Amino acid sequence: MGILKENAMTMAQARRFAQSLPEVTEEPHFQYSSFRVRGKIFATAPPDGKHLHVFVADEDLEIALALNPAFLEALHWGTKVAGLRVALAKAKPAVVQKLLTQAWSRKAPKSLASRQARGRSKRAGQSDVE
Repeated sequence: MGILKENAMTMAQARRFAQSLPEVTEEPHFQYSSFRVRGKIFATAPPDGKHLHVFVADEDLEIALALNPAFLEALHWGTKVAGLRVALAKAKPAVVQKLLTQAWSRKAPKSLASRQARGRSKRAGQSDVE
């Protein structure tokens, strides 16, 4: 994805990364844009262009909030915490990419997610040798 600033991410960069994941489509969701894998939403983008909402598992959410309070906050749906609200201008791109990948993996069919994980492992192994 190229070199990004340590603590800043634009909506365009987040969009490019989300769309680079297998079988992702971007579709309208009320006034938001949504990122979906086979029809299931894993992230949304409010129209302000300054935030991203990412729907990770509860355990990933808690860890992310504890480690990154400067740019993450809990996203509430009524009384339930539904995901993370990312302040992109302060966000660490590597963290946002990891969260998007976790959210994608949670919504993707198991066969697709496991193929993607194997591909990442293989690429990581190759880069260690090079």
